Amino acid sequence: MALTGSDLLAKVKELGDSSKSDLVRAAGYVSSKKDGSERLNFTAFYEALLEAKGVRLGNGVGKSKGPGGRSLSYVATVQGNGNLLVGMAYTGLLGLNPGDEFEIKLGKKQIRLIPVGASDEEE
Repeated sequence: MALTGSDLLAKVKELGDSSKSDLVRAAGYVSSKKDGSERLNFTAFYEALLEAKGVRLGNGVGKSKGPGGRSLSYVATVQGNGNLLVGMAYTGLLGLNPGDEFEIKLGKKQIRLIPVGASDEEE
């Protein structure tokens, strides 16, 4: 889990003379590449560090951050195989877990996912 706020500031202060890579790694801004190797997310680390120090970049209206600090676009594209992928950043924002089931409701140019057991009007 990536550190934020005062926890991030404390970790940076604690590791003051460490390399930048070690700081990013210790703060939890690490992900795995497809080949299993480590990827250090410097941009997300520095954005979180600036925010922890009270500096806000952009106006942030209507945007959320996914894992790794990337801004979510709220746009999905049908893949070449016909699948429509909703990424883990979005399911995480909704508090969804592996195994959660949904009923698919089709409308004109829209798809609604209704949690199994919920009524159509619940949001």
